[in-house]
Amino acid sequence: MNGFSLCPDAIDGAAEARRLDDAGAGACVVFEGWVRNHNEGRAVQRLDYQAFAPLALSEGGKILAEARSRFAVRAASAVHRTGSLAIGEMAVWVGVSADHRDAAFAACRWIIDEIKQRVPIWKNEHYADGESGWLHPDNSPVDGAR
Repeated sequence: MNGFSLCPDAIDGAAEARRLDDAGAGACVVFEGWVRNHNEGRAVQRLDYQAFAPLALSEGGKILAEARSRFAVRAASAVHRTGSLAIGEMAVWVGVSADHRDAAFAACRWIIDEIKQRVPIWKNEHYADGESGWLHPDNSPVDGAR
């Protein structure tokens, strides 16, 4: 399946990559975004992701469709986690297969950048000092959070 999905459970990157198989593809590029233990100089203990699912799925699907036509890729897929994630867990997975590496690299980078800008998914960072702050995935504060 090529598409955008939201997932409350751990993402299986290897299983997702198998969905990109195409005998005509000469390249496959995958991006995995992981929860790190810091952001902007603050120690992070965990993240909570929330999405407005109907709009997130629709907009994510549009992004992948745009990538398929814009970069001439054979397959494109993306999965974003929701719920509470620990340090080191995969938060987002993006994969692209194409005839050539240039198209695959460009499309993969474009897709993750567009997801971060356009898809209504927010993260609540929980800091070591006990505070927390809501951010859009592009790391901009939501409604003055922080």
